[in-house]
Amino acid sequence: MNLKQLALATSVATLLAACASTKPAETPAAPAAPAPKVEAPVTSGTTAPQAAMDPLNDPNSPLAKRSVYFAFDSSAIDGEGKTTVANHSDYLKSQDGKKVIIQGNTDARGSREYNLALGQRRAESVKHAMQVLGVKEQQLEAVSFGKEKPKATGNTDADYAENRRADIVYQGQ
Repeated sequence: MNLKQLALATSVATLLAACASTKPAETPAAPAAPAPKVEAPVTSGTTAPQAAMDPLNDPNSPLAKRSVYFAFDSSAIDGEGKTTVANHSDYLKSQDGKKVIIQGNTDARGSREYNLALGQRRAESVKHAMQVLGVKEQQLEAVSFGKEKPKATGNTDADYAENRRADIVYQGQ
């Protein structure tokens, strides 16, 4: 009887082992069903043309913002200007062949000479910030237009604020 009991116990253990191995085999089948769902979204195909688009020409790109604005009589970059500088710096670091001219501008108040100097300080401030972030000096040029190229032609505070800026202009665009 001991042999029968041993054989019965072995049979039961084998049966239980077979049942136990069947259940884990079924669970991988369930995750296999979602696997096609991972492949199913063909959105990667639709994003490929977007990825091929030059971010400089994409109006939804962070690179669409190309002006850094300044407070009255200041060349300090703050707030959103830091983000704009960082975005363009990241792009330029990845694009060795790209070059920019940073054009410093001022509002209409002040003498022509003073505004040319202030515009140059603003352009140099942006240039320096980009260099600190890793952009090569040969990719950057700073110039001043002073008050000669206003965006807004009025005499309101909003017009003046729009003109206190440094524009990042990509060469060849």
